[in-house]
Amino acid sequence: MKIAIFGAGGQAGTAAVIEASARGHHVTALRRADADITNPQAVARAAFGQDVAIGAVAPADGDPAGFYRAAASSLAAGLVEAGVDRLVWVSIASLLPNAAGVAPVDAEGFPAEYRPFSLGHRAALEVFTGSDLIWTAVSPAGDFDPHRSPQGGYTMTAVGDLSARITYADHARAIVDLAEQPGVRGGHVGVLPPSPGAPAEPGEGGAARADRQ
Repeated sequence: MKIAIFGAGGQAGTAAVIEASARGHHVTALRRADADITNPQAVARAAFGQDVAIGAVAPADGDPAGFYRAAASSLAAGLVEAGVDRLVWVSIASLLPNAAGVAPVDAEGFPAEYRPFSLGHRAALEVFTGSDLIWTAVSPAGDFDPHRSPQGGYTMTAVGDLSARITYADHARAIVDLAEQPGVRGGHVGVLPPSPGAPAEPGEGGAARADRQ
């Protein structure tokens, strides 16, 4: 499979490049200097001939909401122009509802300094919802742990838990599993470490199961 990965210079994107390449996929790793993700024509040129795109981008500076809305609009237009209709988008845990059904970004006491970044991601999902793309958003259920060793698997969840941590490598398994699926329009899933005692399974192709190892 041919996969274009936008944001390949970041930690989540780099991990996805490593995981997809290890599975034998043909990966086009796109960093900020390779393609301006806020430019639909640049996206179309970069994605031409690909089967699926992965977006793991972040703003260098400036207004996060403006960046994410522009990036999402550019992907929605540029990917369709290139003939690519599937996208896996790396989102953020603060948009996942907690056990009470409330997204942390909407909860009282959510840190003000994190709101622009979270609302920027929400704006991106709103753009994708109104687009012709078949897209899935994926994020840690809580946050990344850059220091823990990978566990070689993960658990999917629809409920966020800001105390949870997942490694970049295990999160990348979920990203590439989703890229290998036909696609589900409009879903946002969180990624947790594998449940204790979960049966060992290949960490590729078939993320429909809850526990992946």
